[in-house]
Amino acid sequence: MSELSNRELLVVVTLAGRRIALRSRDVQSVISLEVMTPVPCAPPHVAGLSGLRSRVLTVIDGCRALDLGECSRGAPGGAGSPAAVVMHEGHAYALLLDEIEDVTEAWNEPQPINAQMEGNWAAMSHGLVETALGPLLVADVGALIAGPQATLPPSVEAA
Repeated sequence: MSELSNRELLVVVTLAGRRIALRSRDVQSVISLEVMTPVPCAPPHVAGLSGLRSRVLTVIDGCRALDLGECSRGAPGGAGSPAAVVMHEGHAYALLLDEIEDVTEAWNEPQPINAQMEGNWAAMSHGLVETALGPLLVADVGALIAGPQATLPPSVEAA
């Protein structure tokens, strides 16, 4: 997990009703999904596949990755849903979002989360940063893509 540098640009988004940030270096583009095709037998946080300029995108449902269940957004099949296109380990993904809001700068390095949060936010983030828009949780794109099972302690996975 790499750290943020001071004054790093962040893309401000809403996911699961919470305003958060994505590192701008992780985000290739922001889109509105046109069509999404479900993938049989995929993990629950993989919402399906979509296409963008001759590329296949694996669509990640951030709510399910955070272990928050299903969030209501867009039309059935993902049509009209906002998403951030990210590259991770050489593969293209679309991270489903509630809203794409703004771009801002981080004023400090991520700090640990010292509060109880619903779902798996702490394991799916780099920490909290201060910005001109107030404190923002910086999501870990790689952890969201890996999904909730990747962040469970070994004793829980074996159960």
